[in-house]
Amino acid sequence: MVNFVAVLKSLVQTLMKFNGIEPKKVEIEPGTVMNFWVPAKSKNKEEETQKPNVVLVHPFGLDGILNWTFQVLALKSRYSVYVPDLLFFGDSAAGKRSPEFQAECLATGLRKLGVEKCVVVGLSYGGMVGFQMAKMYPDLVAAMVVSGSVEALTESINRRSLEKLGFRRWSEVLMPTTVEGLKDLLRVGTYWFPWWIPNWIFEDYLEVMFSHRKEREELVEALDVRDEDFTPYQYHQRIYLLWGDSDKIFDFGSGTQLERAIGRESKAGMHKEGRASMSIREALCFQRPPETDSRLSDSIT
Repeated sequence: MVNFVAVLKSLVQTLMKFNGIEPKKVEIEPGTVMNFWVPAKSKNKEEETQKPNVVLVHPFGLDGILNWTFQVLALKSRYSVYVPDLLFFGDSAAGKRSPEFQAECLATGLRKLGVEKCVVVGLSYGGMVGFQMAKMYPDLVAAMVVSGSVEALTESINRRSLEKLGFRRWSEVLMPTTVEGLKDLLRVGTYWFPWWIPNWIFEDYLEVMFSHRKEREELVEALDVRDEDFTPYQYHQRIYLLWGDSDKIFDFGSGTQLERAIGRESKAGMHKEGRASMSIREALCFQRPPETDSRLSDSIT
């Protein structure tokens, strides 16, 4: 029987290729390969090199291109858009686990693709990887846009967030094994839950989108940081925080605490749509003038 989600994924990938975005596997080191969706080579070399680089880093529930489809289509005419599949997502694979190693591989892959400076846009887990990358490679990361994320999953953040959601461990939230578990993840991770979707689509989603279960659970475990081992980093890059006031995982209070902690260069913005980048309206926020897109443009230039 045809898997609906597999067909949808194939259609999205075909749409990207039709719009000048193609997949490219980059060997980071022996045994570690990261897949990127990158701009296809343009006949106009001058125009290609003049476009600012934007790197879209996905959250835990989807691979890169499925999560960022709308943003890629909105941004590709003005920016060189790069969309990685983080390790153990999509077509990327490796032997190590940790946001630091994800950031190291992402930076190495971008440089091998010829990217010397970029703006990193990170959602949830992608934001944590982005923060690590900005800290480790300040010459590469010129600015960041972060949505629904934190610098690190400290013990106190874990305890507060999991108690609010009614779970004991993050793997219970992020790595569902049943239809009901997947529905719980979508209720937590979206502003509006589409209750009318039939169960067979959720079953198809579980089959296609949750490969490398053991490795991903280890990725989640590697995020835990003891409170006494964590010190907020004072970033020198411009950082724009894009938040939702109804975010069920990291509420707007978490966003304002993050703004105070990470330094004077950050700017916080509040959006009224739950998880800011998870609804259809907010999926197009980066092209919407004048507010959000101008801030992204200012960050890049």
